[in-house]
Amino acid sequence: MFVTFLKFAANRAAAPDFMAAHNEWIAKGFADGVFLCVGSLTPVAGGAVLAHGESREAHEARIAADPFVVQGIVTAETHEIDTKRTIPALDFLGVTA
Repeated sequence: MFVTFLKFAANRAAAPDFMAAHNEWIAKGFADGVFLCVGSLTPVAGGAVLAHGESREAHEARIAADPFVVQGIVTAETHEIDTKRTIPALDFLGVTA
């Protein structure tokens, strides 16, 4: 599982110009069955993506394709979580205890 923080960068003022494309990128992540959750970092610091179901390389390529990343609106920082314990609703993560 991956947690990626998308933190505002130097070109953050351009965010409104690329919001539609960014939202399409998010929709594709959900349609592909990879994104579990996306949301904003508060207070107004960027966003975060919780993802599962693809390799690190594929995930990094997906993040690099985000129009906000491409345009320098955000920088991406990805952390991989080796899940050890979850609630039953997250059993699909394949945790074995």
